[in-house]
Amino acid sequence: MDLEGLNEIVLEVRAGAGGNEASLFAWELAHMYEKFAENQGWQWKVNYESKNDLNGYKEASFEVKGEDVFKKMRYETGVHRVQRIPATEKNGRVHTSTASVAVLPIRKKINFQINSADFETEYSRSGGKGGQNVNKVETAVRIIHKPTGLDVRSTNERSQLANREKAMMILTAKLQQLEEEKEANKHAGIRKNQIGTGDRSEKIRTYNFSQDRVTDHRIKKSWHNLPKIMEGNIEPIIEAINKLVNLPR
Repeated sequence: MDLEGLNEIVLEVRAGAGGNEASLFAWELAHMYEKFAENQGWQWKVNYESKNDLNGYKEASFEVKGEDVFKKMRYETGVHRVQRIPATEKNGRVHTSTASVAVLPIRKKINFQINSADFETEYSRSGGKGGQNVNKVETAVRIIHKPTGLDVRSTNERSQLANREKAMMILTAKLQQLEEEKEANKHAGIRKNQIGTGDRSEKIRTYNFSQDRVTDHRIKKSWHNLPKIMEGNIEPIIEAINKLVNLPR
């Protein structure tokens, strides 16, 4: 993949196994990436958030813009695992929970045809920040791609049209990723041998709070000082992964 000019991504986080703890961890991952983006001088914008009662993320989508954003963030896709004692745990037992991350590059050009008949659009009230008007008008948009079942929501733009354009942009990125995965399967084994499949279902990293350690399983390397890492200090991790992957830069 040519990485030049890929300076815009959609980053998605989704709670996995572990109930409320998984949702809280998903929020913490998003916070970590937002702080990292801030350190890099990138723009960070919320597309969609679905929260639980504890303000954790069931799922969320963000738009990130900046120099080399995809080149640096592309290997964050996969399952992130957390091991710690939850605040609600009375017996001091360590719990294991997961959240998944997906990084989708936004391209100016796509290499497949889009058929408007394949899409179904739903509108609803945003119900979030944005002034008095946001709850009175159906500005939130959900677009479903019927052949694949993929669906995307955008709720944080001010108008229905802007949310529809944003949702379509994200959905196009997802469809482009599917096309590339089909192509990659023709050359199976090359990418997998280097960094794994890049799939949302692949466990890539463990955040062990009791041992103050984060381990990336793909390169078998660990780092300490988790509080600092969760505040966005992931540059050493990002650099180590990119350095050990023999792919075109």
